[in-house]
Amino acid sequence: MFDKLASVEAKYDQMMTEMADPAVQADTTKFRTHSKALAEMQPLVDKFREYKDVVAQINATEELLKDPDMRELAQDEMRQLEERRDGLLADMKILLVPKDPNDAKNVILEIRAGTGGDEAALFAADLFRMYSRYAERQGWKIDVMSQNDTGVGGLKELIAVIEGKNVYSRLKYESGVHRVQRVPATEASGRIHTSTATVAVLPEAEEVDIQIDAKDLRVDTFCSSGPGGQSVNTTYSAVRITHIPTGLVVSQQDEKSQIKNRAKAMKVLRSRLYEIEMQKQQDAIAKDRRSQVGSGDRSEKIRTYNFKENRITDHRIGFTMHQLAAALDGDLGELIDAAASHFTSEKLKEATATEASA
Repeated sequence: MFDKLASVEAKYDQMMTEMADPAVQADTTKFRTHSKALAEMQPLVDKFREYKDVVAQINATEELLKDPDMRELAQDEMRQLEERRDGLLADMKILLVPKDPNDAKNVILEIRAGTGGDEAALFAADLFRMYSRYAERQGWKIDVMSQNDTGVGGLKELIAVIEGKNVYSRLKYESGVHRVQRVPATEASGRIHTSTATVAVLPEAEEVDIQIDAKDLRVDTFCSSGPGGQSVNTTYSAVRITHIPTGLVVSQQDEKSQIKNRAKAMKVLRSRLYEIEMQKQQDAIAKDRRSQVGSGDRSEKIRTYNFKENRITDHRIGFTMHQLAAALDGDLGELIDAAASHFTSEKLKEATATEASA
């Protein structure tokens, strides 16, 4: 581990020297690449340098322990220094865990009603409201790309883009089946119903991430339509794009411009293809791995929202909180932090085991 830390520090110093070179400063691309790399390395380098300073203080304090007059004071100092050293070691281990290259990306959020009829659609709307309010608290921007309402306040399906700082790093563990247990407003007997909705969080793929060949696409245009099937406009502005090799189909009709609808549809298609490629990589690395680290396995229930008990339980990590109303109002920090902490620990264990077997 310390060889790796020394290597990172040496690379950091080298890049800092290169940043002072007028040739690098004149090269916009290289300067931006160096700046980004330095920003990513700096937290680890700072911790390593602080660690080395603490170790030097510990060595100096060990000398004081030999002095009878200074022993008691030195013992207190030693305890504090050892605590700092151990804390820095833990921090550095976490910082050494390979970062998800998608963490800084914006996301495509997809929410769909599952089993439960109208109640499932209402729950899907609740989930979108929850993520919207969380996004507002984070200062993120939400752009709804398409939605299919039920007419009673529910959502059959919604696709939105969320833009901001490190959006994917915060929302990537939300992918999965969300289950709600509550008494519907229409239930006269007070019987609790169980319904579900699925959430998919896809990192927004840029053109450099996924190259799509035009010959692999079939693009159909049609007139947009609203509830009841009535014509919304008489121009062929709605777009349906089919990716022939995978069979993926994306439709977009929210905009009056065919060009804008096509651009939005391509954004969703690109992100879905990117997720497929990520999943292939995950499967190749660990076919039997069942956690959601770095991907979005939506095949199993991840969370339950129980209204009667004012409880939310994340089944993947065994975490429960009793602030359901606050969470649905966008106060998701505790839930998201718990999931991130759990999966970071899993990554750390995996990295440590790999290192030990090497």
